[in-house]
Amino acid sequence: MAKINKSKPIKIQNKKACFDYALLKKFEAGVQLFGHEVKAVRSGKASLMGAHIVVRDDEAYLVNSSISHYQEANTPKEYDPYRTRKLLLHKKEILELADAENTKGLTVVPLAWYNNNRKLKLEIAIAKGKKEYDKRESIKERDSKRKINRSLKTEY
Repeated sequence: MAKINKSKPIKIQNKKACFDYALLKKFEAGVQLFGHEVKAVRSGKASLMGAHIVVRDDEAYLVNSSISHYQEANTPKEYDPYRTRKLLLHKKEILELADAENTKGLTVVPLAWYNNNRKLKLEIAIAKGKKEYDKRESIKERDSKRKINRSLKTEY
C-alpha cells in the first residue's frame, strides 16, 4: 500500500532569480535550521530576495536569507533573522559549487524552499547573470506566449 503524503508542499520562491540569471545546474540542499525557523518557513514567513550561497572551508552557507519570527513570544531574544545558515550537501556538490563561485561570471543563488516528504529542502542553482538585452528578450518571449495563449482561449 502506498504511503500518502498529507503535508502540502510549501513553495517560497526567489522569483527575481529566474529573471536576473540564466540557470545552468540545479541542486537540492538541506539546511541547518532551528525548530522555530522550520515552523516559520512552513508557515511562509521566509524570503530569499537578495540571498546567495557562499562556499568557505569546504562548507556551503546560505547568506542574507530572511526567516521571520514564527511566534514573537517564543523566539529567543538574541535571534537574528538574517543569520548565516549551513547547507547540507555532498562533498562533490560542494566542490562543484566552489568551482562555480571561483569562475568569473558565475554565481550560486537560492531558488526556492519546499517540502520533500517531511524534510524542508532548499533548491539552489549555479547561474550566470543576464545582460540587459537578455532580460528584454525574456520579457518579449513571456508577452508573446501570453498573447498566443489568450488567442487560443478565445477561439474555443
